[in-house]
Amino acid sequence: MKAVRLNRPASIESNPLQVIELPRPEPREEEVLLRMDACGVCHTDLHLAEGELPPHRLPLILGHQIVGTVEEVGKKVKGIKTGDLVGVPWLNRVCGQCKFCQKGKENLCLEAQFTGYDVDGGYAEFTSIHQQAVYHLPSGYQPEELAPLLCGGVIGYRSYRLTSVRKGDTLALYGFGSSAHLVLQMALFEGIEVFVFTRSLEHQQLARNLGASFVGKAGDVPPHPVDGAIIFAPAGNLVKDALNIMDPGGKVVTAGIYSTPIPQIPYELIYQERAIQSTANSTQRDIRELLELAGQVRLQPQIEVFPLEMANQVLQKLKRSEIKASAVLKPK
Repeated sequence: MKAVRLNRPASIESNPLQVIELPRPEPREEEVLLRMDACGVCHTDLHLAEGELPPHRLPLILGHQIVGTVEEVGKKVKGIKTGDLVGVPWLNRVCGQCKFCQKGKENLCLEAQFTGYDVDGGYAEFTSIHQQAVYHLPSGYQPEELAPLLCGGVIGYRSYRLTSVRKGDTLALYGFGSSAHLVLQMALFEGIEVFVFTRSLEHQQLARNLGASFVGKAGDVPPHPVDGAIIFAPAGNLVKDALNIMDPGGKVVTAGIYSTPIPQIPYELIYQERAIQSTANSTQRDIRELLELAGQVRLQPQIEVFPLEMANQVLQKLKRSEIKASAVLKPK
């Protein structure tokens, strides 16, 4: 099979991902063999490729927004059959026994394994995945439309829920890529006003087209304060910007796995019960709820599709903010 593999991290401009031929994997007794139909490209992939996130294993096949058709199932696999169209997200496996797993917070499990980080991911024609990481997908979507839901969508969903905004509230989104453009649609569906802050003129126009009531750059003054904010861009200084426009009792949620340092924050910006919280991965419940929501409301993922072999070039475009919303790789 054809695969795109990272042997060692390096600047993405040096094309560290190599297109190679590998044997097709054989599924173990609790694994599912998938023929990859689409795999989303994520900023986390870029952080791994460039070494901003320390590698857990090398060489490694990246990719954790997998949509694939089941080719074969192990003898202990239940509820999944050959021919099913399924998805695989970032959260791959958890121990199920620690205090976090017992509380339904398995996103914090210290033994957690992640797709395209601890186990090989979807930048390949085939991948073998433990059944714990395999989810049935809503109908009415093309495979390439479903891929962004499995990371951008679910991390955005968890971050959105963590803000605790309700119908009639206002939500600010900083950065407007794969996650944010899906969160905007979720929020509007639930009756929440959305402000978008992004430096990209193309992203600003996309936000307007999707229904944002205010669009500007970080530091711009919106029409009124907000009740919650999500920061998708990996820039710690945006936390202060978000607090500056936050009503009392509001919450700033940081959604990235990586960020530059957060600057010193005057106490008055967090007084009146304003809060800052990070998002760490997602739970299995988050994934199920997001996919259920996607079955209720027809989300409109904005995608750009590229051949699998162009993984380096796509990550370069992602680094330069040249991807309109979500990039997806497909084998030929």
